[in-house]
Amino acid sequence: MKIAIIGAGNLGLSIAKGILKSNGATKMYLTKRNIADIEHFEKYGIVTVTSDNREAVKNSDILIFAVQPLHIAELLEDLKDLLTENHVIISTITGYSIEKMENILGKDHNIIRSMPNTAISVGKSMTCICANEKGKKRIELAKAIFNRMGHSMEIPEVQMQAATVICASGIAFWMRLIRATTQGAIQLGFDAKEAQELAMHTCDGAAGLLIASGNHPEEEIDKVTTPMGCTIQGLNEMEHHGLSSSLIQGIVASFDKISEFKKVNQ
Repeated sequence: MKIAIIGAGNLGLSIAKGILKSNGATKMYLTKRNIADIEHFEKYGIVTVTSDNREAVKNSDILIFAVQPLHIAELLEDLKDLLTENHVIISTITGYSIEKMENILGKDHNIIRSMPNTAISVGKSMTCICANEKGKKRIELAKAIFNRMGHSMEIPEVQMQAATVICASGIAFWMRLIRATTQGAIQLGFDAKEAQELAMHTCDGAAGLLIASGNHPEEEIDKVTTPMGCTIQGLNEMEHHGLSSSLIQGIVASFDKISEFKKVNQ
């Protein structure tokens, strides 16, 4: 597959690293206005780094847009004369609807919205995907790309804002929980490096248990809580201080904020 990543910023580069790591492209273009800090990607023989978006589009089949929301409309206007019905257009741009893209490009293009997270660079992204009517025929292709870099789920477009909070912002939420566990481990006597190692791999193991078993979290919790034991004592103390409530409130607050952005951009 010939893939162009239009906008090689943090997310764009994470996607590029994931694709390269999984051998998911035969040719890749990375575009950015200032290419100085991404030129080293050309050490991969299949990568071309350029500031010319049109060059990248002309020579690619799959176009992944990872630019800032303020720039996407102008960019699509500039590139639409190059787009064919065979191009697969994948947007990672928060809050920019399929309808807006169709208003610029028309409905005769394969348009797909995706919401990966930065764990895509290590093959662990949770990516949500939706498509316009024509793009639904290529949704399996998009899922195949992102499944090489983690796990993907097709959802209705109306749920993309919520998916952004749970999956993209969610990386930061889980990082904060890992940091807190690390701090607790330090207080119990581990040095900082050991504490973070314990926290990271325990978090990874917890997720792995649920993925492998398909169990509800409470089923796994029940396996490690004994009557009058230390685990239930710790869990109850956390709940007394609002652990679950504060997480839910934070998720809802994040969703409310992204909803404000959508209103402003309508």
